[in-house]
Amino acid sequence: MALTAREIFLNGEPYELDGRTRLAVLIERLGMKPARIAVELNHRVVPKAEYERTSVAPGDSLEIVNFVGGG
Repeated sequence: MALTAREIFLNGEPYELDGRTRLAVLIERLGMKPARIAVELNHRVVPKAEYERTSVAPGDSLEIVNFVGGG
């Protein structure tokens, strides 16, 4: 599947960005809690400490895993 000039792959699906976006901003926009997720950007795990300074750009591949508690 081809992406448009403003899309990334987010968990395997096309997702449109407004251009280059900081990872922390995207996580907030998605309504996710940084403490409860793990992120892989272009096949590299991104440490939580780097969310604020990591950019996501069109064409990138992003996987976000949301941890769910149970018991």
